[in-house]
Amino acid sequence: MTARMVARVLVMAVLLVAYLPVFGLLRLFGRGNGMVRSYLDWVGWLLGLRIRVEGKPVQGNALYAANHISWLDIPALGGTVRARFIAKSEIAGWSLIGWLAKIGGSVFVQRHKRSAARAQADEVTIALTEGRPVVLFAEGGTGDGIMLSPFRASLFAAANEAGVTVQPVALDYGARAAEIAWPDGAGFVREMKRMLNRPAPVYLTLHFLPPLDGATMDRKQLAVRTHAAISAALGL
Repeated sequence: MTARMVARVLVMAVLLVAYLPVFGLLRLFGRGNGMVRSYLDWVGWLLGLRIRVEGKPVQGNALYAANHISWLDIPALGGTVRARFIAKSEIAGWSLIGWLAKIGGSVFVQRHKRSAARAQADEVTIALTEGRPVVLFAEGGTGDGIMLSPFRASLFAAANEAGVTVQPVALDYGARAAEIAWPDGAGFVREMKRMLNRPAPVYLTLHFLPPLDGATMDRKQLAVRTHAAISAALGL
């Protein structure tokens, strides 16, 4: 464990302790989303993220469909917009990480359980009507930073049913995307340590691309159109 890693973890812990009482108080009045965004913004900065935003994020009821490279994507997006995330159900059981995901408003789904697909789509549909954008990492996992995997259409059905805007969001780490990418087969703890130990800044451009009308396209059309838009933005 390096001094850099220890320092970053300690500062994150101190910030969390400072933020939680204020967050808890604001939650009593139905607020607090701004605190989540602010904390994730600090986490991203401490991890070396230096973010440039292109385009205008859609506000309110919307689905952000994004590519997924690294767990750095979470503080990058969550620290830029007041959004909640669609996350795999296993994360809910990851002690501190799962707890933070829950209080941040994540929607947990069992991606490999077909029998639960209808109920999970309903949960996402409800989340899409609660006034806060929802982030879908549409590849269903992290990519290699070189190619963009096909987008899974199943959860786009929720955007169609809710009749909300779908905005493609391209996360562009530039020439270092493959270096930043979460390697296939690497565990969460190992990857977290790797990112905590990174000495150099991580430059990221968030491209908020022209939105699509989720009410007039079916889930397959939405998957294809968002994939094409992100591929074009990343030059793939």
